[in-house]
Amino acid sequence: MTTEALTVDVAGHTLLLSAERAAFDPLLKALFIADAHFGKDAVFRARGIPVPAGTTDANLARLDALVATHRPESIVFLGDLLHARESHADETLSALSAWRARHRALRLLLVEGNHDRHAGALPAAFGIETVFEPYAMGPWALCHHPQTVDAAYALGGHEHPVYRIATRADRVRLPCFRFGARNGVLPAFGEFTGGFEVNDSARGEAIYVVAGERVLEVRGSIHPQ
Repeated sequence: MTTEALTVDVAGHTLLLSAERAAFDPLLKALFIADAHFGKDAVFRARGIPVPAGTTDANLARLDALVATHRPESIVFLGDLLHARESHADETLSALSAWRARHRALRLLLVEGNHDRHAGALPAAFGIETVFEPYAMGPWALCHHPQTVDAAYALGGHEHPVYRIATRADRVRLPCFRFGARNGVLPAFGEFTGGFEVNDSARGEAIYVVAGERVLEVRGSIHPQ
């Protein structure tokens, strides 16, 4: 599946927002992904909740597509790479290992999130460098929890933002990117993650929703809060 990216200016810096729910910095050649929650389906099944398998494979296929499109030199996961300790199930680790083997040259960094602390690190063979928020990279302060950071623009995740669009007849909640004057939040990358509605809390921010294979501007200007 081919999706379109939208080029936006964030605090004077260019980001490409992907319908695969990721952001790419073309100068740093860095791909930013929040809240992948790999292995969440395995966690639910291990806890007796009968959910279907396959979300990890689907998420990794989307990650393959992002790498093919943008050709990044690094991928930074903005927290919650894994969902819980049960994410270390053989089916999840095998899928992640096969993906890593296809992309061995990529530098992978994980900004530790709250789920990562409980899930535990992947084996060293995966070659993922764990760092702590706020992590400086170019103009960005890379975080898991949304926050402001002096002398940098903070990019985070954690809240799984969605934006409600309604008509008289219907309504839909769409994953969204939200950017304020000093910090921004990426949508959750994982397919099986839910979302927090930000229509009221994101007033004065720039909002871009993921609608199928496109990213659409809802509000494009950033106003100081």
